[in-house]
Amino acid sequence: QVQLVESGGGLVQAGDSLRLSCAASGRTFSSYVVGWFRLAPEKERKFVAAISGSGGYSYYADSVKGRFTISRDNAKNTVYLQMNSLKPEDTAVYYCAAGEIVTATANLYNGWGQGTQVTVSS
Repeated sequence: QVQLVESGGGLVQAGDSLRLSCAASGRTFSSYVVGWFRLAPEKERKFVAAISGSGGYSYYADSVKGRFTISRDNAKNTVYLQMNSLKPEDTAVYYCAAGEIVTATANLYNGWGQGTQVTVSS
């Protein structure tokens, strides 16, 4: 019952910042966990961050801890990913998806968006 659309990607220099948005449709958005994943060329899809339905609990991959912050505004049906101190290895297509529990396992999410490209040059 939820569909997601990502936006906010672009081309930046190493050390710069971007904020990604994940806009949702659905009547029970606040009941869904939302996770961010990324897919780089020649790599597997990797977990980035997830947030509970209320926004009270967040979980991050070790590679982004201290640099990325996930948040949500349920009144706007939107989840955000603030990305600071970007590195070339952050280059990927970023996807958001909905789930029932906060987990890094991609197969437990659904309602995947179309993705947004983030490119970080050195």
